[in-house]
Amino acid sequence: MTDWTHGYVADIGYTYGYYTELNPVRVKLAFLNSGLVPPKAGTACELGFGQGLSANIHAAATITEWHATDFNPAQAGFARELAEISGANAHLFDEAFDAFCTRDDLPEFDFIGLHGIWSWISDANRAVIVDFVRRKLKVGGVLYISYNTQPGWANMVPMRDLMALHAQTMGADGAGIVTRIDNALGFMDQMLAANPIFARANPQAAERFAKIKDQNRHYVAHEYFNRDWKPMSFADMADWMAPAKVQWAVSANYADAVDAINLTPEQQTLLASIPDAMFRQSVRDFCVNQQFRKDYWVKGARMMTPLDQAEALRAQRVILTTPRADASLKVNGSQGEATLHENVYAPILDALADHKVKSLAQLEAALAGKSISFAQLQQAIIMLIAIGYVMPVQEDAEANKARKTCAALNARLLHLARSMVELSYLASPVVGGAVQCGRMPQLFLLAMKEGHKQPADWARYAWGILSMQNQRLLKDGKALETAEENLADLTAQAEAFAAKQLPILKALEIV
Repeated sequence: MTDWTHGYVADIGYTYGYYTELNPVRVKLAFLNSGLVPPKAGTACELGFGQGLSANIHAAATITEWHATDFNPAQAGFARELAEISGANAHLFDEAFDAFCTRDDLPEFDFIGLHGIWSWISDANRAVIVDFVRRKLKVGGVLYISYNTQPGWANMVPMRDLMALHAQTMGADGAGIVTRIDNALGFMDQMLAANPIFARANPQAAERFAKIKDQNRHYVAHEYFNRDWKPMSFADMADWMAPAKVQWAVSANYADAVDAINLTPEQQTLLASIPDAMFRQSVRDFCVNQQFRKDYWVKGARMMTPLDQAEALRAQRVILTTPRADASLKVNGSQGEATLHENVYAPILDALADHKVKSLAQLEAALAGKSISFAQLQQAIIMLIAIGYVMPVQEDAEANKARKTCAALNARLLHLARSMVELSYLASPVVGGAVQCGRMPQLFLLAMKEGHKQPADWARYAWGILSMQNQRLLKDGKALETAEENLADLTAQAEAFAAKQLPILKALEIV
């Protein structure tokens, strides 16, 4: 029998995650911040879309035409269902890379993205992808690729290999992947309890293993138990990308643009002394012990003039997507927790507190007299986007065209929230992407759509759905036992939702 999986875990579905770096709307500001000409986004492609949530949301929330594939037919079936219901311009396939990438009916792309999958496939499949990028990425187009990287994975590689080997050789015949994973993790516990010298020499490996045990088994299966699994250095990635005629442009992780939270002064000085940009990235990975890179590569990087960059940055629009009162000035970087400068960040957050779309030029004018330079404003916006408090906004004309498809997709996601706890995102035409919205808020929105007016009514509606499924709420890790306790807690959640999250969802045109 032919193994269509090619060693990739396929007997358990991937998680229903959303990856904002795949949003072409987000690419623009990352490029502008680095002085690079941003790409257009008329056509886009995602390779290995998992459950297809990102592909569907980006297709529904923008005017971009999306093509994508995932070789798991169950995942492709779910993704196609969402696309059919939304009516978005999404063409989704269940083909392996070698079949999809050689189709003769695909357009050239302004954007190609793959999240994580590079680390879990064979060199043969990597070669297929590189050739596809070479042939199908337009000049000026952007490739987004994320992957496990060295040196951050160096001490964990032997542990991962041993776990995978146990699942392969010691797993019971016919046992599902979850059982084999649990058995492998149990064995690793036994081995660590024996105090091997490896664990004493690599204490971080044991710490990371402890975190793995608590993670979602769907995630663990795909992250650690594929046959092919290879953390790759940035230099090796650059070698792979060379035949595709793309060059590294900028990190897709906005926080990487803020050196103060990631690098010591001595490290900044060291990196500044390195003239070669590619070697500088390799050294930077050692400085921060990089474990996972998220990068934008471009086919033909072009620098903007300072005037063009300044004008484009001032025209960039953003919106605050978290309640102002919840926007902490504490942030975590490679150097640990840091506190943002209140005299810079507080006025900017206050200026955005009404959750209205504002350009950086409008913010600059609103902050006149606050002793905040435009350079400080620019860096602060980058940092606030990295944290998740602020999001870039797409053009009004594009948002207008996306309203209908967003509404259709969100209606389906809200319907699914009645029974699926994993779907935690809704599509916004304002930002051209997803906004996090957990199951309870989704049930409250569903109650509103069905005519319920008050938070107490939303809570009763949600409790009715939970009761039909014999589910109980958790509070402080314990299940609430009585209907009265559950209803009271749900009512408090609904009231908090109405006061804090609902106004933001309205501003994002999700409601």
